[in-house]
Amino acid sequence: MVKQDSIDDGDDATAKDSSRDPASDSRSEKVLPPSAKRKKKVVKPVGDTKGRYTAPIPASKKGPSPRWVPILMFALWGIGLALIILNYMGVLPGSEGSGSGWYLVVGLGSILAGIVAATQYR
Repeated sequence: MVKQDSIDDGDDATAKDSSRDPASDSRSEKVLPPSAKRKKKVVKPVGDTKGRYTAPIPASKKGPSPRWVPILMFALWGIGLALIILNYMGVLPGSEGSGSGWYLVVGLGSILAGIVAATQYR
């Protein structure tokens, strides 16, 4: 077999190309048939829009909260806090000695109800 000297010029170019990722070279050389190419899906809008933009229908806006919502919220917080403090001071009946802790449960429940009321405030 005889080696040609004219191939040497091409060898330098292939040596530079060999430093690149061989997978990218094989992808660029392959030509896919038209049937194998990815096709974009066309989403058709529902209804008769005729290609125009249709703004979304805004949800009904709720007005401000009634006056009693923040009053109830602060009242529940105050009652809960007062029950807990008065229980620890021993002022409430049944809280002396080894109390059952129901005042604490009611106080914490009242504070939790105030938090729930706060979520309804707009």
